[in-house]
Amino acid sequence: MKKRKGEPLTGDPLLKKVKELENLTKEEKAKACGYFTVTKNGTERVSMMKFLNALVDAEGIQLDGKGKNGNGRGGRSASYRISVQSNGNLLIGSAYTKQMDLAPGDEFEISLGRKHIHLKQVTTEVAEA
Repeated sequence: MKKRKGEPLTGDPLLKKVKELENLTKEEKAKACGYFTVTKNGTERVSMMKFLNALVDAEGIQLDGKGKNGNGRGGRSASYRISVQSNGNLLIGSAYTKQMDLAPGDEFEISLGRKHIHLKQVTTEVAEA
């Protein structure tokens, strides 16, 4: 079990502290800013990725290409590979449904091939009044 000592610095206080510690290594800066954990055997582990991400956020740099109007959530990208779940189901993730602009309730026709599964979207025609 890991224990954290205090909350790590973020925002302007983080930038100020890093500038004060300019002569230290990046690992020492991360540790001084609170980006480390103490393992159950008492060793300290520096969380460099959290520290560097906090620095990027504090500087206001947008790395994900999303504007301020984006929802700000990352998530997985589509890998175009899925595996059968323990209950025998295949789950198609939201990365694929978003890419295809699908909505809840959209229906598909399933056709099985020798080495593939083909999904064909069922279109419902709207009757003119």
